[in-house]
Amino acid sequence: MATNIIPQSQPLTSDQVQNNAGGFTWTVDDLQRLRRFLCLGSEGGTYYQGEKELGIENAAAMLRLIQDGRGVEVVDTIKTYSLEGRTSKQNTIMFALALCAKSTDLPTKQAAYNALPEICRIPTHLFMFIKYAHALGQNWGRAQRRAVSKWYTGQNASKLAMAITKYQNREGYSHRDILRLAHPATKDPLLCFLFDYITHGYAKAVENLNKPKESTKDDQSNDTTMEVNPEALEKTANLDDENEENEEIIKKKFVTIEQLKEFIGIVEKAKISTDEQELIAAIRQHHLVREHLPTNVLGSQSIWSALLENMPLTAMIRNLGKMSEIDLLKANSDAEGLVVKRLKNREQLQRARIHPFNVLVALETYKRGKGFKGKLEWKINSNVQTALEEAFYLSFKYVKPTNQRYLIGLDVSGSMSSSTINGSPTITPAVGSVAMCMVTVRTEPYTKIVAFSHQLIPLEISAESKLENVMETTRAISFGSTDCALPMLWAIENKEQIDVFVIYTDSETWFGKVHPTEALKSYRQQMNRPNAKLIVVGMQSNGFTIADPNDKGMLDVVGFDSAAPQVMSLFAEGQI
Repeated sequence: MATNIIPQSQPLTSDQVQNNAGGFTWTVDDLQRLRRFLCLGSEGGTYYQGEKELGIENAAAMLRLIQDGRGVEVVDTIKTYSLEGRTSKQNTIMFALALCAKSTDLPTKQAAYNALPEICRIPTHLFMFIKYAHALGQNWGRAQRRAVSKWYTGQNASKLAMAITKYQNREGYSHRDILRLAHPATKDPLLCFLFDYITHGYAKAVENLNKPKESTKDDQSNDTTMEVNPEALEKTANLDDENEENEEIIKKKFVTIEQLKEFIGIVEKAKISTDEQELIAAIRQHHLVREHLPTNVLGSQSIWSALLENMPLTAMIRNLGKMSEIDLLKANSDAEGLVVKRLKNREQLQRARIHPFNVLVALETYKRGKGFKGKLEWKINSNVQTALEEAFYLSFKYVKPTNQRYLIGLDVSGSMSSSTINGSPTITPAVGSVAMCMVTVRTEPYTKIVAFSHQLIPLEISAESKLENVMETTRAISFGSTDCALPMLWAIENKEQIDVFVIYTDSETWFGKVHPTEALKSYRQQMNRPNAKLIVVGMQSNGFTIADPNDKGMLDVVGFDSAAPQVMSLFAEGQI
């Protein structure tokens, strides 16, 4: 090591800043801060920052990008992360989109509203966007009315019928509320019938079929009819089939009013039905889902068996506890076989945009045998639990082995173990880190794992290790202060031949006598490995990183971005 060693509590270069723990690191640029926010959110805050403070900082980063003329780039980033399913929650996506829609920068505002139909793929997303837009002070101006109207008029009747009956109200809004605010206009008779059903109810809509057609608009002079780009609508329609919460494939297309009327009538009848056989027939013939059914039949094994036949994958994962509670997922049953088969299908997981973080939360919940809220308890099916673990790995973007030699450092310090990711009750950044690192362990032939805080502990983890056991091992480690230089210093001391160091951290490092970047430079020199790389996986949406932005051999990536392992692999091979 050099004689003029500078501790982490002092700046190494003039472009470093003091982090929340008192150490000096670099700041990530505002676009990377946006990526962190989209994937990790600010819910629950961090060890050093409250939720509100962290949220304000992330919003400020977006506003700076817009002020610098990069608003369209911000919208493109939001759209990419949404369409590729790279975030575990939609809250951050919708907040960021609403912030752009509120902008006084016209290109940013236009880009945000143009992207709305593709990003808001189901009513829940749309209502969430409207809620955030209202909270940010956005009124129902012409631009918002036009964009929201297009969301309704740009869909085919089959998809819209399923959407409005499944998601009747969310986020304090109903479709009736939104139609009265947006005033959509259309000449499509099927959509007119649906709009009439939304605003006046089924009986009145049927009665009005024989009357002269009227627009749902209250103000005919304020025309919000838009010309719709057919290519964009076709793209949006395709996305609907693959949506993470709405994978129902409407096999029975509604091409006449009578077909549409029949479906809505079946839905209305199902709401009050107590006849299980009648409901099972409706589920199988008309593809009704759980949200269409009265709550008093949701304890029936027969009802859930029928629902499971075509249940969307996200809904299936979310309801594993309920289906186990009613003993539907018995060992060696057909239901168990179907669930396990779907959980192990990479293509289905990717098509449904199942996010690895959500699978991890589902796994952590299911293995408890009871929910974190409510009174639901169930007997754990070991085959389902194992399949959930497999689904966690499969839900990441496909990664091929690089055959590089990896040393993975897991920050288990106090700040990584005292907060949660995305508001999850069990997934701390430290636990999330070890889960993510297992993707590399299972992919690469040579990996070594160490856990560190103020001291370092080698971990015996292999590709055969069970995720549950590895996570419990991490939870049991006594944590302390943070020294992110320890993995590189350990590799020097033990003469380890390493190509790529991967550090999972919140970059709140301060305890060490040498900066992590200097430790890497020393490793490169002393071990004669000048091309050794450092990948920093940010596990919080703060603004800090230990990766030197001026060193091309260092990369900062976002934790729980479902594409992160793929990006890390490409960087390790020198392709980016």
